[in-house]
Amino acid sequence: MKRFVLFALSALLAAGVATAAERAADSDKAADIDKVNGSIHVSDGASAGKLSTVNGSIHVGDGVHATDASTVNGGIDIGPNVVIESLETVNGGIRIGADAKIAGTVGAVNGSIMLAAGTEVDGKLSNVNGDIALDAAHVGGGIETTSGDITIGANSRVEGGILVNKDTSWFHFGISRDPRIVIGPHAVVQGDMVFKRSVQLYVSDSATVGKIDGAKAVSFSGDKPPQ
Repeated sequence: MKRFVLFALSALLAAGVATAAERAADSDKAADIDKVNGSIHVSDGASAGKLSTVNGSIHVGDGVHATDASTVNGGIDIGPNVVIESLETVNGGIRIGADAKIAGTVGAVNGSIMLAAGTEVDGKLSNVNGDIALDAAHVGGGIETTSGDITIGANSRVEGGILVNKDTSWFHFGISRDPRIVIGPHAVVQGDMVFKRSVQLYVSDSATVGKIDGAKAVSFSGDKPPQ
């Protein structure tokens, strides 16, 4: 009997230790944040899981590690040195700070996308309406858009080419104009640049680009082409 009691106590103690360890492991897991109405703010240096809201913006602080961020009506602001899988919004812009690492895709429907120096996007960068700008940044999966200007800034690199789709929308607010596409000094675009609508294409005389289909490039020297 004494042996049985000792065995039972040992088993209970072991179970208690295991449960405590499981609770500690659970507490270390990055929590998801899911909202319908309201913005999401993640503090500098924190870890997070999936960040999702319907009506609200998402702000991710410096050095955060997170799974992904998505919203329907709102912008996404990513701080420097953030590591995250993907970013997606429908109505809102996306701004990514310096030296951030995006393992997957970055996408918007109606909104601009801005990449600061040192940003790495391994997947595709895409939107429908809104400007796209890279400042000494890297995109590994190509760039796709329909309306809005594209600026591949100095020392930026794009793999997978550039695609500008035909604009099939029936409504235009204000005066419609051809998108302005600029490939800056020492920038590299690997892959075809395909334009299915009329664009103004400017390519620096120090840039390296692949095949151009659907537009005629105007070469320029210096930091920027003429306005």
